[in-house]
Amino acid sequence: MIQDEDLNLLLSELSHRYGYDFTNYARASLKRRVNRLLAVDRFASFAELLYKVKNDPDYLPHVVEQLTVNVTEMFRDPSLFRTLREQVLPVLATHPLIRVWHAGCSTGEEVYSLAIMLEEANLLHKSLLYATDINPTVIENIRRGMFPIGNIRQYTENYLQSGGRKDFSSYYQAQYEWAKFDERLRANTIVATHNLVSDRSFNEFQLILCRNVLIYFDKELQDKALTLFDNSLEKLGFLVLGSKENLRFSPIAASYTQLENKEKVWRKMR
Repeated sequence: MIQDEDLNLLLSELSHRYGYDFTNYARASLKRRVNRLLAVDRFASFAELLYKVKNDPDYLPHVVEQLTVNVTEMFRDPSLFRTLREQVLPVLATHPLIRVWHAGCSTGEEVYSLAIMLEEANLLHKSLLYATDINPTVIENIRRGMFPIGNIRQYTENYLQSGGRKDFSSYYQAQYEWAKFDERLRANTIVATHNLVSDRSFNEFQLILCRNVLIYFDKELQDKALTLFDNSLEKLGFLVLGSKENLRFSPIAASYTQLENKEKVWRKMR
C-alpha cells in the first residue's frame, strides 16, 4: 500500500517535470489507482515506479491514463439520456448552431451517444461537439470510433431504454473484435486535450456534460471546475453531472435550477 509521502513525491514529479497537477484530486482514489499501477506493471517497489516516471517520458501517457481513465459505456444511466432526448434537445433545437462540451470525455462513449441522439432529432448537422480530456491517449479513440464488440449488447439495451427506436446496429460495422461507428457521427466533433485544473474557458456552450469526473476532485478543485463551466455556459444553457455529483454548496448553485425529474441536469437561469 502506497504511503502519503510516496504519493506526494509522485504528484510533485508529475507536476514539476510534466505539468500534470493532480494535487487536488481525491487522495483515496489516487492511492487506489497508483496501487493498481504498481500491480499492473509489476514494480517491485514504489521507488522503481518513481525512477521510471523520472527517466522515461514515453511512460508518462500510461501513468496519466491509469490515474484518470474512468469506466464508462454508451447511454450510461439511460434515464438521464431519456431526459436529454425529451427535455433538453427540444430546447437546443431552437438554436441556429448547437455547441456542446463533453468535459472529461474519456474514451468517447458519451460523445457517440449524444451524437446518435442529435442525429435522430435531425440536429447533428447544426451541432458542434467539443470532446476534451486531460489524457491524450484515450481521446484518440474518439477519432477512431471503435469500441469492443463485447460491449455492444449492453450499449444496445441502454440505447433502447433511453428512448431509442432505431436498429442500433445501423450505427456501426462489426470488425472482428471491434464495433466501428459511422464516421458521420463524429464529423462535427472537435477532439482536444484540456485540463480542468489549469486551462481556461474556450467557447460558450448551450450544453456541458461532465459526468463522474468531479467525484475524483477535492472540494476546492470541484468549485474551480464548476466555475469554469459556469463561465462557459450560455444563460438558459444546461449542465449535466454524474449520478453522485451535485451543485449543492457550490459557488454557482444559486444561478441554477435542477430539472423536476431529479436527473443530474441543471439549467442556468441567470
